[in-house]
Amino acid sequence: MVSSNSFKFVMLPPQTDTTRAWAARLAATVPEARVVVAEDADTAAREIADAEAAFGQLDRELLSKARNLRWLQAPFAAPPAGYYFSELIGHPVTVTNFREIYNDHIGAHILAFVLAFARGLHMYIPQQLRREWKKSPLEAGDVLHLPETTALIVGVGGIGAEAARLLAAFGVTVLATDARRTSAPEGVSELHPATALDELLPRADFVILTVPHTPATEGFFNRARFQRMKKTAFFINIGRGMTTKLDDLVAALHAGEIGGAALDVYEQEPLPAEHPLWTMPNVLLTPHMAGHGPYLDDRRLEIIADNCRAFAAGSPLRNPVDKASWF
Repeated sequence: MVSSNSFKFVMLPPQTDTTRAWAARLAATVPEARVVVAEDADTAAREIADAEAAFGQLDRELLSKARNLRWLQAPFAAPPAGYYFSELIGHPVTVTNFREIYNDHIGAHILAFVLAFARGLHMYIPQQLRREWKKSPLEAGDVLHLPETTALIVGVGGIGAEAARLLAAFGVTVLATDARRTSAPEGVSELHPATALDELLPRADFVILTVPHTPATEGFFNRARFQRMKKTAFFINIGRGMTTKLDDLVAALHAGEIGGAALDVYEQEPLPAEHPLWTMPNVLLTPHMAGHGPYLDDRRLEIIADNCRAFAAGSPLRNPVDKASWF
């Protein structure tokens, strides 16, 4: 007998062994969800017609066929540009995402970059590759005493809040800007609105971007903002590559307008082999893997299952998205 609060939940293609396993787990543990695994586009077009909920990526054609859709679980923490097209933004469907699952992994990656700069690893790693034994004199000032430094976290969501907690444990004074938060999370000494960014940049020894790619943040970190930073400050981006103009970053580094940079995300990925950032001094690069770590698929399934239960009960969903802002 079908429960009165049951609903049809379509897993949109493409499928993987992981998504098929999720479907089986959901069917076993959330009986309210009538899970349908659509292996191909034709099946998706047929099954979405009367579905109340779905997981995955919709295009305009699929959305136009969805007569009853009220909830869409995005398969990303921050979907790429194009996921939120105009018809989806205007549709009454609620979209949820996978934010919060990377907080600990990316928070640790941010801290690794900060500690590397503070202890001079951006200089010693190239020396190691040259087999060069060369100590800096104590008076060089290239070791940063973290309790005397200030970090500015641009976008203090879950990842930014975890980074703030870790940085504060090392004695760093943490400033933060955010478009939504109204109270400072643990470790943040000062919380400011996003509009305060330019006035805060000159105060920071580390400028850390954790913001998603949105219409408001695309390319917003440009040459003018690098020029507002301290000449000794380090720029760190682990949010989204499209927030930062790499040509402007290269120009700022060449001009000595900032002290260095660490990036995990880039305007173009993979970063082309001929890009100047690969060989610039005082630059640390990782290949968009700051979020790597254990338990991610378990966390994704937990969010889907929690939202299936909430949807069946008519309760608020986890991680709702402001579709027009993409997050």
